Amino acid sequence: MDLKAETREFLASRRARITPDQAGLPAYGGNRRVPGLRREEVAMLAGVSVDYYTRLERGNLGGASEEVLEALAEALQLDEAERGHLFDLARTANASGAARSRAKRAPAATLRPAVQRILDALVDVPAFVRNGRLDVLGANALGEALYSPVYDSPERVANKPVNTARFNFLDPSAAREFWGDKAERIARDSVAILRSEAGKNPYDKHLTALVGELSTRSEDFRRLWASHDVRFHRTGTKVFHHPGVGRIELDYEALVLPADPGLQLNVYTATPGSPSDDGLKLLAAWAATRAAEAAPTGRTGAAASDATSPTSGRRPTSPA
Repeated sequence: MDLKAETREFLASRRARITPDQAGLPAYGGNRRVPGLRREEVAMLAGVSVDYYTRLERGNLGGASEEVLEALAEALQLDEAERGHLFDLARTANASGAARSRAKRAPAATLRPAVQRILDALVDVPAFVRNGRLDVLGANALGEALYSPVYDSPERVANKPVNTARFNFLDPSAAREFWGDKAERIARDSVAILRSEAGKNPYDKHLTALVGELSTRSEDFRRLWASHDVRFHRTGTKVFHHPGVGRIELDYEALVLPADPGLQLNVYTATPGSPSDDGLKLLAAWAATRAAEAAPTGRTGAAASDATSPTSGRRPTSPA
């Protein structure tokens, strides 16, 4: 990632979306040449000189103090995710050469066996672990069953984790069927998560390759990537249109794994007694039937019983 270009375009895009009225400033004249605030207006709101703000917007965050960054975030009315992104960019700009070298050499986070056992123990709810570039590093049986269209997509790369951004942008017909009328919002969220990850890990070559491929192959991705939006993905509700069980509405919680920086556990639940709660039970039966159909023929006794258990249908995933 070009850090200066990322900083320049992020700050310019945040400035362009704020009108003088939104910032509490008088708008003199009827022919403003910029869609949002002028640089001198942002500088005044942040309490810095115009020359200094211009230097910042040109991508030179090196040496910017926390107080200046906080004032800039306030002036540009950044939300929590955007503020975090600005601070990530500044931290990278101020990193020493040694720190940058360590970041470039850092191995990709992998799924530890203990974490997979936690996933397997969650037998009644879908759950999976992903990294910041939306690779699913591991899932339980219900998690794979819920996301079966992603696992079954022809755009899945062999011997690598499934990636939900690849599914959303490179298999758009299947994504629209899966997400229904929320497909555009899910796509925007995917791009915002990747953009946020780029600020945290600008030297991630796998992320750079993914963004490059999606930019080359998807006009929708290019359009959304150019917006420079960032977003946290912590809690909420998703509606799935599953090929085996139909519409199912689930609440999700994203749980950070402190021992594995960059990884988070996503768990989905349904309101007890709701149609979606029944849908989860149907999903478990659907997954068991699917696993049994995929099992080799001629197995009997305990082996056959194991083949129909909820955990037998998991496809192995490998870290990127």
